[in-house]
Amino acid sequence: MSAVLMRSTRDVDPALVVILAGVSAALHVGKLSPALPVLRDALGVTLLQAGFLLSLVQLAGMTLGLAVGLAADGLGLKRSMLAGLLVLALASLLGGWARDPQTLLLLRAVEGFGFLLVSMPAPSLIRHLVSARRMSAMLGWWGAYMPLGTASALLCGPLVITWAGWQAWWWGLAVLTLIMGLWLWRVVPPDQVRAASQVASAAATQAERASSWLHRLQQTLRSRGPWLVALSFAMYSSQWLAVIGFLPTIYAQAGVTAGTTAVLTALVAAVNMVGNIASGRLLTRGVRPQTLLYVGFGVMGLGTLAAFMTWPLLPGGVGAPAPLRFVAVLLFSMLGGMIPGTLFSMAVHLAPSERTVSTTVGWMQQLSSLGQFAGPPLVAWVAAGVGGWQWTWVVTGLCSLVGIALATRLGREAYR
Repeated sequence: MSAVLMRSTRDVDPALVVILAGVSAALHVGKLSPALPVLRDALGVTLLQAGFLLSLVQLAGMTLGLAVGLAADGLGLKRSMLAGLLVLALASLLGGWARDPQTLLLLRAVEGFGFLLVSMPAPSLIRHLVSARRMSAMLGWWGAYMPLGTASALLCGPLVITWAGWQAWWWGLAVLTLIMGLWLWRVVPPDQVRAASQVASAAATQAERASSWLHRLQQTLRSRGPWLVALSFAMYSSQWLAVIGFLPTIYAQAGVTAGTTAVLTALVAAVNMVGNIASGRLLTRGVRPQTLLYVGFGVMGLGTLAAFMTWPLLPGGVGAPAPLRFVAVLLFSMLGGMIPGTLFSMAVHLAPSERTVSTTVGWMQQLSSLGQFAGPPLVAWVAAGVGGWQWTWVVTGLCSLVGIALATRLGREAYR
């Protein structure tokens, strides 16, 4: 691969800038959770509306993930990311002036479209910007962009909201995203330069022309592998966002101070990076992907059982002691983090052909977004119905059981 793609003429590694752009987009996904207690008082946001506010950011991915995966190269990877950062900045800027839940709901859907434009092309762009030797490491770091952005939002959000209000939190992230877009524009090589270096031979060009988008779509959706990895990702993402998204609300209802809530929730989100990075190392050392999925889904199911279930044998029928519940949530996030890293690796291998890798990842993103869209409202609906969070483990436990069953099928498919 040419030196132009491996390193920008500037001092900053362009692949690192792409990862940071993903983190800035993830900040918008995580920015809502620390603001929910304030928004419930300021705008009258109900618990069910809060669930949809958490999940609506995934609407674009739920409906357009596959389409963007198909069209990413045609749109231009860098141009797609720049457009997404601009959409996120404008939606966040307007969101600071929202005066009712309905406006916020609409703008969260717009932010979801911007997030999709940023996150979908990034893995392919990173692959073109680094050498083969560095690719696994950089993609491993890319896999941690979401927990890093979410943890940063959960840690910084309460401080900004307490100091300047939730509107300043929205506007501040808009400015940060615009700065990130400018940095990406200056450091990452233009799409036409990258494309010229990519197309190294007439044979490659001819092969690309022969593979139409319709053929790639049919290939992907008619194969079992893409469906299995996509459904598995949905089972993971639905419960992770539901638990992490409502942690600030749960702690606030329990009387925990805002500062302590910020630190605890950010830590839970941040340890997810450990699982993401560890999964790549374990796969490199020969651990079976199926084993990592079993452990990840099993710990997620048991973790929420210990964290939320009311135990009749304890005095007064209360839950487990608070330190034990926090450790359970930490393990839920940390070992559950092995699931996305493993699934990204399996998606590359289970794609029907080399030319359907991005389409397979797009389909995985689409069903992942569907899971994130459905998970928080479902958990909120159950909590509102029973008057508390003690039955949350039923929803997450069912997702984990389905995930384990899918892992068994994935193991057979990979072996085949």
